[in-house]
Amino acid sequence: MSERYWMGFDLGGTKMLAKVYDRDFNTLGRCRNKSRGREGVKAGLARMVETARGALDEAGLPARKLSGIGVGCPGPLDLDKGVVLSTPNLGWANVPVKATLEKALGCPAVIANDVDAGVYGEYRFGAAQGARCVVGVFPGTGIGGGAVYEGRILRGAKGSSMEIGHIPVERNGAVCGCGRRGCLETVASRLAISAAAARAVYRGEAPHLAKDAGSDLAEIRSGALRRSMKAGDAAVEVILRDAARTIGWAMAGVVNMLAPDTVVLGGGLVEEMPGLFSKEVAAGLHEQVMPAFAGSYDVKVAQLGDDAGVQGAAAWAEAVVSA
Repeated sequence: MSERYWMGFDLGGTKMLAKVYDRDFNTLGRCRNKSRGREGVKAGLARMVETARGALDEAGLPARKLSGIGVGCPGPLDLDKGVVLSTPNLGWANVPVKATLEKALGCPAVIANDVDAGVYGEYRFGAAQGARCVVGVFPGTGIGGGAVYEGRILRGAKGSSMEIGHIPVERNGAVCGCGRRGCLETVASRLAISAAAARAVYRGEAPHLAKDAGSDLAEIRSGALRRSMKAGDAAVEVILRDAARTIGWAMAGVVNMLAPDTVVLGGGLVEEMPGLFSKEVAAGLHEQVMPAFAGSYDVKVAQLGDDAGVQGAAAWAEAVVSA
């Protein structure tokens, strides 16, 4: 069998990361670029191609050697056409990512939701290897979700599915970024947790956080929350535990519906506080899941970190192109 090479590409909100892999998914080359905010579609696509070529240069491979490229993209997508319908962080709308990369690199390209790519990476290479059905939940600025069922990414007719962050958990709750009320993101995302922690600072209940980050939401990130809790800010610990427990409570509905054997937790908050999140999410699940499903699943922390999305995208390209 001739050697096959795959590229994975993570089109994040603040970064672009491309990696080239051999057929055993050993890394041969990589290139990282910053996304320059709302630089425009033409410049953004050119930067994607530049990043991909940078990874190929480090690997010492010409583009014609690639068997395929997979791209993990944020935002709503048309998966069949390979079009990014919108990405608020980049200011993109109806951008033909698939066609652009295929023309530039001369190989098949596929796109996937970035969280789906991360969950697929954990299924192929990380915490969920061997699972029949894996559900992933990644709390960060929002709350992303994805699922792999019998080796395939679970998706809708045209776009991705598993919008776990928009499961309703509070009737007439706060307005979510999606325009609805009471979504899980409004109470358990990092942004929601940071807002609650900022209120604790104002009330004088989080003195360590006040010294470290103040009450500025932009400064109250996952690391600051962890340091605050470790330093003894009991109010912040309660906020974090309540949020994680709510994620588990909401995920019980997903478990009842899909009966996964593995629930994978990832994202910035989990990376900073894996023990807290795995314990509280598992407890929330136990409280609410149907008794028939008790003990039928494992809650695991993601193993691949930032590599999950890019490696998962490359592996998904292999699965699609080789099908």
